[in-house]
Amino acid sequence: MTGVGRVLVVVYAIMALGATGRSFVQIVERFDEAPLAYSLSAAAAVVYIVATLALVFSGSKAWYVVAWVAICFEMLGVIVVGTLTFVMPALFDHPTVWSWYGEGYLFIPLALPFLGLWWLVTHRPGAAPERAGEPAVERSSW
Repeated sequence: MTGVGRVLVVVYAIMALGATGRSFVQIVERFDEAPLAYSLSAAAAVVYIVATLALVFSGSKAWYVVAWVAICFEMLGVIVVGTLTFVMPALFDHPTVWSWYGEGYLFIPLALPFLGLWWLVTHRPGAAPERAGEPAVERSSW
């Protein structure tokens, strides 16, 4: 993995660390205050960890599928939780990683799944890289 792929993995890893740290502190110190919000932060942490690993190993077809599932779940989570913070703010008196579409993380949680899915679409395992003006071709399986 080179270039944009490496940057994407680094950003996912940073989000995994940030979400894990945040959810750990929230759950240990005040879980009883907002169990839903803090559980969602923990879920986001798990998703970012899985997505990071899946992107690193996405050269295999199994990890490629795991990456798709994790990143689609992430996108759904950001959109649903972000929308609910506007529509039903009482549910989220305490912020989560995905509250307000990731406002506390500079909206990176909103942009990241789109970039991740773009990467997956353009870097399928088994597909040869495209050259200017030539269509992509499948690699031989031997």
